[in-house]
Amino acid sequence: MSAPPRTQRPLTPLSTEAVEALVPRLRGRTPIAREEVHLSVLVPVYNEAATVRAIVEQVRSVPIRTEIICVNDCSTDGTREILDRLRDVGLIDVLVHKEQNEGKGAAIRTALARSTGNIVIVQDADLEYDPADWPHMLDPIIEGKADAVFGSRFLGGSHRVLYFWHSVGNSLLTMMSNMCTNLNLTDMETCYKAIRGDLARSLVLTSDRFGFEPEVTARLAQVDARIWEVPISYSGRTYADGKKIGWRDGVAAFYHILRFNLVRRVTQNTPRA
Repeated sequence: MSAPPRTQRPLTPLSTEAVEALVPRLRGRTPIAREEVHLSVLVPVYNEAATVRAIVEQVRSVPIRTEIICVNDCSTDGTREILDRLRDVGLIDVLVHKEQNEGKGAAIRTALARSTGNIVIVQDADLEYDPADWPHMLDPIIEGKADAVFGSRFLGGSHRVLYFWHSVGNSLLTMMSNMCTNLNLTDMETCYKAIRGDLARSLVLTSDRFGFEPEVTARLAQVDARIWEVPISYSGRTYADGKKIGWRDGVAAFYHILRFNLVRRVTQNTPRA
C-alpha cells in the first residue's frame, strides 16, 4: 500500500527585514567596493640589490591601487642606493632606511605603522612570490568573506621543485601551529598574508626576525579572524641564489609558535567592524 502523497506547502517569502539581516551574514561583515581597494604593500629589504628593482616594477604592474612601503634593514650591498633611485622616480611611495639590522619582523612592523591601505600584504624583495597572484588572493577580503587570506604554496599552485627537507620542516611547523591555534592551514610560513588594514594595524606584534609568521598567525587566531587560503605559485631560491633562512630559523620557529600561542597578547579591537 503506497503512502498518500505529501501536500507541499508554498514557501513563505522572507520579509524585507529578514533579507536585510541575512545578506550581511552571507557576504560577511567587511565587503569592500573594488574601486575603493587600496593595497599597502609592505616590503622588508635586506641585501637584495639583484632583485629589488624587478620586484618593485612587478608590484607596480599589478592593476590594483597600491601603496609601496619599503624598509631597508641596513643593507650593505648597494640596495640602499637602488631604493633611493626607485623612490626618486616615484616607484616607491614610502622608504625607510634603518641604521642597524633589526630583522624581517621589525621591518614589517615599521612598514605597517606607515601604511594607510584598507588591505595590507607583505612582499619579500626577492622573486620567490609573484604579485600576479594578488587579485585571486584579495577576492575573499573584497567580497567580505575573510579578514585575512594566506597564499598557500601547497594547494596546487605551480612551484619550483627544491629541497625535500624544507618541505618537511614547513609541514611540521604548520602542523604544530595548527595544533596551537586550532586552524587547518596548509602553509603557515607563507610570506603572502593579506590582511584587512584596520585589523593588521591593531595587532600587537613583537617579533623582530623570522618569528613574524607564527606570531601574526597566532594573533589572527586569537581575535577569531576569518582566515581563508588560496593557492599561489612559488619560485623558491637556492642558497646559491641568495636564500637566507636556514635550519636555525626553523628551530627558532618552533619556539616562537609555543611562545606566541601560550602568551596571548591580543588586540584591543575586534576583527570585524
